[in-house]
Amino acid sequence: MVLGFTAGGSLCFYTFTTYMQKYLVNTAGMDAKTVSGLMTGALLVFMLMQPIIGALSDKIGRRGSMMIFGAGAALCTVPVLTLLQNVQSPAIAFVLIMLALLITSFYTAISGILKAEMFPAQVRALGVGLSYAVANAIFGGSAEYVALLLKKHGIETTFFWYVSAMGALAFFVSFMLHKRGKGIRL
Repeated sequence: MVLGFTAGGSLCFYTFTTYMQKYLVNTAGMDAKTVSGLMTGALLVFMLMQPIIGALSDKIGRRGSMMIFGAGAALCTVPVLTLLQNVQSPAIAFVLIMLALLITSFYTAISGILKAEMFPAQVRALGVGLSYAVANAIFGGSAEYVALLLKKHGIETTFFWYVSAMGALAFFVSFMLHKRGKGIRL
């Protein structure tokens, strides 16, 4: 389950943070300085959203939060990245990126605690650490490489569907979580 969460979550995170700057410059043709300022602002707002979304997960449960992330990533990634392909307005780009980062926040704000709660204390570090490291390296760490490789081969939009599919995987894994476990509100 941790592999599934992390595959979708890390891929979305790296797509809309690390890779987004190159995407806006290389694909949308935006000015690099403009994109730098835009992404700095977006990441600042993203950072400030984390405690708010974390508090919201206390109300809707971690399972609900993860399902929102998975469904949002599965349904919105392709339209957002498609619209960003030809965006000329930094304001519109900012709004689209913030939508993607808002969806991603439903993962990033709670993923650490959710994963930790899935394992007993005796194996927690190994259970979370190993599965997180593997999934993050394979899916998150390779996001930019995969995106640029597909762009080079003229099938850039395949990357959009790949990210969306990983969001669907995260939704499926979230759906499989028990509504309550060991007194923990999931």
